[in-house]
Amino acid sequence: MSILQYAFMQRALVAAVLIGGVCALIGVYVVLKGLSFIGSGIAHASFGGVALGYLLGWNLTLSALGFCLLTALGIGWVTRRGQVREDTAIGVFFSSTMALGILIIGLLRGYNVDLFGYLFGSILAVTPADLWWTLGLGFLVVAVVGLFFKELLILTFDPDTARAMGLPVDALHYLLLALLAVTVVVSIKVVGIVLEAALIVTPAAAAYQWADDFRPMMAIAVAIGVFSAVAGLFLSYWLNTASGATIVLTSTVIFFIALLTSPKRRKRAA
Repeated sequence: MSILQYAFMQRALVAAVLIGGVCALIGVYVVLKGLSFIGSGIAHASFGGVALGYLLGWNLTLSALGFCLLTALGIGWVTRRGQVREDTAIGVFFSSTMALGILIIGLLRGYNVDLFGYLFGSILAVTPADLWWTLGLGFLVVAVVGLFFKELLILTFDPDTARAMGLPVDALHYLLLALLAVTVVVSIKVVGIVLEAALIVTPAAAAYQWADDFRPMMAIAVAIGVFSAVAGLFLSYWLNTASGATIVLTSTVIFFIALLTSPKRRKRAA
């Protein structure tokens, strides 16, 4: 009996393909720009947005999206305008937004499964509404990356050259942070807030081991992200394990395979 005959598995499969691809796409910029810690901070900040939305009766996706965007832009602004180191700004936002989420949970009566589900994710619980949100926000991320591909490419490798060319470097940096925030919101329902950053970083880090050029790296990262999400989904179903954790561990295995077989590693050894 095919497991794809079930509607929840069909939705989960579509979500896995979309999220695996989008996270890996943004993950390339995150890895090359050294924004991994920011990604983790934004992912944990989304918990405060989800908790606030639940307390006030708002749409949880919109609440998390707004909160993550404010956090991402806040980190960028404090770092660039406040004479504060980036890791310090991330630490402040990371801890304060998580503290806000915990405080709000204390205001809610009783333990809420839906709210805590965002911490660990459940791709098998994706609803049709979740799928539409994922499709819409994922399309937005891909469209913006395609529209500003050249500018983001130059910003990633040589910000000084980008500034000399007259490109709005600060605005592009904020745009990249905003895209990262949207990507976080797209995938928290699947892998959860705790594991979100790994889904963004690991496929791109694996692709970096196999590629020497930006475009091949992006293509390989997307392929790894989609494969990890789909393979992890089916493995979690067959092994009866947590879906988000299985997806992340699958991509982690691929990363170590890439690390051991990397042409760059062989060149360094030689």
